[in-house]
Parts: sequence; structure tokens; C-alpha cells
Amino acid sequence: MNKEWSEKNKKMQSLIGKKENFDDGIIALLELREDLFGQITSIVNTYPKEAFYLMPFAGAKGYHSKTLGYSLWHIFRIEDIVAHTLISQDSQILFTDEWLRRINSPIITTGNELKGEENAEFSAKLDVRALYDYCRAVMDSTNELLKDLQYKDLKRKFTDDDRERIIETRTVSKDEDAFWLIDYWCGKDIKGLIQMPFSRHWIMHVEAMCRIKNELCRKARKGVDPVAYCGLSCNHCFLKEWCGGCRTSYNTCSYATCCPDRTCPNAACCKEKDLDGCYDCDNLAGCMIGFYSNGSDANAVKAMAMFIRKHGKKELVAVLDNLHKKYDFQKIQEILGYDLDEGLKLLEENSYG
Repeated sequence: MNKEWSEKNKKMQSLIGKKENFDDGIIALLELREDLFGQITSIVNTYPKEAFYLMPFAGAKGYHSKTLGYSLWHIFRIEDIVAHTLISQDSQILFTDEWLRRINSPIITTGNELKGEENAEFSAKLDVRALYDYCRAVMDSTNELLKDLQYKDLKRKFTDDDRERIIETRTVSKDEDAFWLIDYWCGKDIKGLIQMPFSRHWIMHVEAMCRIKNELCRKARKGVDPVAYCGLSCNHCFLKEWCGGCRTSYNTCSYATCCPDRTCPNAACCKEKDLDGCYDCDNLAGCMIGFYSNGSDANAVKAMAMFIRKHGKKELVAVLDNLHKKYDFQKIQEILGYDLDEGLKLLEENSYG
């Protein structure tokens, strides 16, 4: 389990267990949920549609054997059912505002019953943006429920009537891989439901989503030139596990994602001019297109492009390997600095050529 999320979860569990710290515990829970949802947001906003129905770990044991689309649906269908049908005893979010039609889901259940390629087939039908918006709506609704809880509510238990009410919604499949959920939820008190599914369940599935997207990026980058159009070496970038690079459809470069249509102007310019990269352009030194328009913040990357022009990509990679052995850093600016000439000089000094 992710160490940071695990520690936050442990802190939250400890706080809600004591009356005098209960309110702080709820605040800690909401902060944890927001952190986790931030990971979901990043994935939805940066990965192509195909990423949400591919199964890079098909057949494996564990949550990562599913798809990104299934994971989103599963996390928030369970929360929707538990928060509304079981606890609040009102209508699930899915059945309001035409969410089911908008998401285009063929099922209303948690999805536990789906086997093997059924996960991929189901996920391919989903409107991912609508699904994401539904997830946000469910989270916001549950957050309001959590804010209204009092310490005395933690010991509230559930009855056979609660169990039957869930069954009547038909939102949990009678398949043996799904139907057990009803007894599992009804066997817990409110405190137990905060632990699962309102916190730990999120952590487990968001971690699985991270494994899936990392593997999709790894596969997308296989055999693809790891040097970006701007001159940055993707294999040395602090986002390398998140990003497939600007030469693939899994481009989650922090600059590209802020651009219209998630297209970096440097990449677009190179493609328009039929250039392998900015380092092949005669206007490189004075270029202020795209990322280079950030001035000193981009000079380290431009220095690498200028180095490639003189020595080639392989030599740049060797220099970066050398720098990473000598220094502990994430962003290249930490080493090359913000002065173009000084950055290029440092690259030259660490060259074996």
C-alpha cells in the first residue's frame, strides 16, 4: 500500500476512534479522499480513451487485473449503494440526473460479477468523462454525509430490513462473486463502513489504477524514441512512470496537459516542419515557441536540445546517466540551472565525448 496514503489512513482511523478527536478524524478522511481523487482526475484528464478498456495485467490476481474504466465504476457504485441505499436510505446518485444514460453503462451493479474480457467489453462502452463526473458527484454526496456524522453514529448497526432494501434495488448481482457484498456491508457498523469502503477500498483500487496506467505507459514507450521533441529525455524525467512521452498517445507531459487539446506547441511545430525535434531547427537558439516561451524555466531543456544538435541524442543520454550518478535530483533544472549558457556548459563538462 502507498506509504503516504497508508499513513494518512492510519491517522484518520485513530482520530475518529476517540470522541474528542472525531471531527479532526473526519477532516483527515476528507483530505485523504481528495488526495486519492486527485490521482483519478490526473488519469482521466491525461490518458486516451483506449487506456480505460485495456487490461495489461489480464489474468493476474488482484485489482490491477481489471481496467481503469471498471475501477472507476466499481469504486463509486459501491460507495453510492452503501452511502445512499444502506446509510441514508434515499435514492442512489446513479438514478438521478440521467447518469446511467450519460455514462452509457449496460449494468447498474458493482461489476463484481464481470469475468475476464467482460471487464474490457464493459469498459469500452463507457463514456469516461461522464463516468468521472458521476464519480465526483458520488464523492461530493458522501462527503456531505460524512460531515453530518457524529461520534455516536459510529456504532450504528444494520438490520435484515436494510439488507432486503439493498437486494430490492438489484444493484448487487446475485453472482457469487458479488452477492456476498451485501452481508459484508450489513455486518459492519458506520465506523466499519468508513474503513471500508469509504477509505481503504479507494486506496486499494487507486493503487491498482496506478499500476495499470504505469504498465500502459511502459508498453506505449517500448520501441519509441525516448527523447522528446523539445530535447527532454523522457527516460530521465521525474514523470517517466506517468507519461508515455510526446511521441505516443499516452503523453501526460506536465506542459502538454496545460495546452489546448493537450498538444505541446513544440511537438506540433516539429510535426508541421517534419523535424525529428527542435534540435533540428535553425531557429532553436532564439525560439520562443511553446515550452521555450517560459524563459529561464525552460532554458535547461533548451540547453539539452542545443547539446543534441552538437553531439547527438546518444551522447545526451550518456551525460544524463552520468549526472544522475553524481547528483540526487528530479527536475533537470535542479542541476543545469536557469541560465542557457551555463546549462549547456555543464552538459559539455560531463560529456565523455
